Amino acid sequence: MRVWIDITNSPHVAFFRPLVLLLAERGHEVEISARAFAQTLELLEDAGLEHTVVGPPHGGATRRGKVIAMAGRLRALRRFARGRRFDVALSHASHELPLVARSLGIPSTYAFDYEFAIAQHSLGCRAATRVVVPDAIPQDRLTRLGARSRKVGRYEGLKEEYYLDGFEADPSVLDALGVHRARVLAVVRTPPDVSLYHRAGGRLFGDVLERLGSEASVHAVVLPRTPEQRRSLKAANLPSLLVPERAVDASSLVSLADVVVSAGGTMNREAVALGTPVYTTFAGRLGAVDERLVAEGRLWELRAAEQLPIVRKQPGPRSTTRDPASMLDLMLSATS
Repeated sequence: MRVWIDITNSPHVAFFRPLVLLLAERGHEVEISARAFAQTLELLEDAGLEHTVVGPPHGGATRRGKVIAMAGRLRALRRFARGRRFDVALSHASHELPLVARSLGIPSTYAFDYEFAIAQHSLGCRAATRVVVPDAIPQDRLTRLGARSRKVGRYEGLKEEYYLDGFEADPSVLDALGVHRARVLAVVRTPPDVSLYHRAGGRLFGDVLERLGSEASVHAVVLPRTPEQRRSLKAANLPSLLVPERAVDASSLVSLADVVVSAGGTMNREAVALGTPVYTTFAGRLGAVDERLVAEGRLWELRAAEQLPIVRKQPGPRSTTRDPASMLDLMLSATS
């Protein structure tokens, strides 16, 4: 079978890496198209995943920019796929792939785990053959997006629990970043300020950076999403902030950290899975997955920077990891 995977954002590299390895073990051919955004291309290179950059980069924060970039990428993806005789197309939150796949008669699976990116998912859900989501998301939220129950496939738990199966942290990442082992280690992910569904939450995130960056007992590794964010962080000149120049082994960082603060979702859920205390500064509406984690006391909503504990962690239990083969089977169910 010839399998097409489209990867458009940094977290999706980790999601697909074990699936690509399993596909190869089963004798399938895989081709990966990718978009230049955030650390996606660097992470693909670090993972040793061959890929082709297809279409323009991310369209930025404005609706007009997104529409222009999407139109260009749809054309580029059609050119890429035409004549390659793909049997199935897989993506995680790349809504462009199912649109192109449908136009070419290719069965497709569209996966996601945050249901309130309405415009994006309404396109992806309606075009895809199969929609794959965590079991926390209620069906009525999916129906509004165009994913009726007959096309929905569900998996238990967190997607991070599948790709972290067998994971062991690499402590050398701390030395490479210059982290002082005697300090409290905070890992911080910046807000997704190019996403339409994200709305800035006042000064909270800036206050968190000020607090961590000014505390001599802390080293805070801040992982920016864009070059503009990286420049802004460096310009702040806060002595306890460490800002990597390129993509790093974020899973190891999260596992070794004393605390994680993130406005996004994937790093929060990695921290939950790895037993690291984690706080979200997300100002939009939490999705069903994070609602469940908050209710279970595994994720905390941060309301003020002063609420963030700066202490050595007491490691919590890791999640039970899950077999990535079951995730692959679910993703391939579009062909059945």
